[in-house]
Amino acid sequence: MSDVIALIFDFDDTLASDSTSGFLDSIGVDTASFWKDQVDPLLSKQDWDPVPAYLYQMIQLSREGKHGLITQQRLQEWGARLELHDGVTTLFQRLRAAVRAEQPQVQLEFYLISSGIGDVVRSTPIAHEFTEIWASEFVYGDDGGITFPRRIVSFTDKTRYLFHIQKGIIGRDFRNKPFEVNRKVPEDRLRVPFDQMVFVGDGYTDIPCFSLIRRAGGFAFGVWDPKHRDKRSRAWGFIEEGRVSNLNQARYDENAELYQWLEEAVTSLAGRIALKSRVYRG
Repeated sequence: MSDVIALIFDFDDTLASDSTSGFLDSIGVDTASFWKDQVDPLLSKQDWDPVPAYLYQMIQLSREGKHGLITQQRLQEWGARLELHDGVTTLFQRLRAAVRAEQPQVQLEFYLISSGIGDVVRSTPIAHEFTEIWASEFVYGDDGGITFPRRIVSFTDKTRYLFHIQKGIIGRDFRNKPFEVNRKVPEDRLRVPFDQMVFVGDGYTDIPCFSLIRRAGGFAFGVWDPKHRDKRSRAWGFIEEGRVSNLNQARYDENAELYQWLEEAVTSLAGRIALKSRVYRG
């Protein structure tokens, strides 16, 4: 009987504004041109997947040298100074306290599954709050510059990591063991069933996670970055299509509606887990 709740976040436009565009802008790249003239043609004319397309063009940009090598250090330095959305830095302790007050025996864990760049998100001030972080990763060459993607996280790739969480395939013991996620785990030994998960995301790459968790009885929250109102209509489509349980601005201060819903979701799940536990014990 599992007594763990998993609250899973996307990163870009969910906990912070688009970190990749922000990084490129910080090194002097015309980001509008990068996405429109470099990345979009790979999608529309050469049938690329969006995530490897942008990673590839970043590698090309680094090799050209106009804006300097894109190195691990530069990505990490950007992550360390990246501005997070309102309330994010204290969100985790508030939600843990709410669950503890409701059901002390229930454990709340946080996870991050992002199509963004791992060396950026792992360098943010909130990285230590997450039990596990999965994101796209680069290989670095002898000169320190990015040379190849070694992990790509996109669309249904994100659901793979939900199964990692579900089966308990997390932590140092499972590093360098990519096939472990396929291991069969009996239902009564699942570490975090899908109906004890909450997913928060903003974009198309999150849709498979929205659908999987909602179908299983968990909660899926769609958000939109209030700094980019043009993205609200895309997020509204998730409501119309029944992909998400709710839609809110990506604000997490104590009085924000999204925070109130997240607190309600995790405390509700904590109560459900406690009830199941009592029934299970007879």
